[in-house]
Amino acid sequence: MTAILVACLWLIAANLAAIIPSKDNHWRRAYVLMATGAPLTVWLWLSQGWLVPLIFLACAASVLRWPVIYLWRWIIKTLQLRPK
Repeated sequence: MTAILVACLWLIAANLAAIIPSKDNHWRRAYVLMATGAPLTVWLWLSQGWLVPLIFLACAASVLRWPVIYLWRWIIKTLQLRPK
């Protein structure tokens, strides 16, 4: 139950960080959120099973959408460069 509470607080903090204006387009905050969100996802997985972390990842991806978009583009680009 503590992991779910911390995840909810993380989501609130992420949304508040997105509201505050930034000179670097929020990338510095995104790095901090990603660095704290990854262990939180593992903690959720270990304590709650697979469904709660999946929901948390969907919520986190909606807040951190540009890092997810850039990761997706990088994956697609990398897969296209492989020799067939």
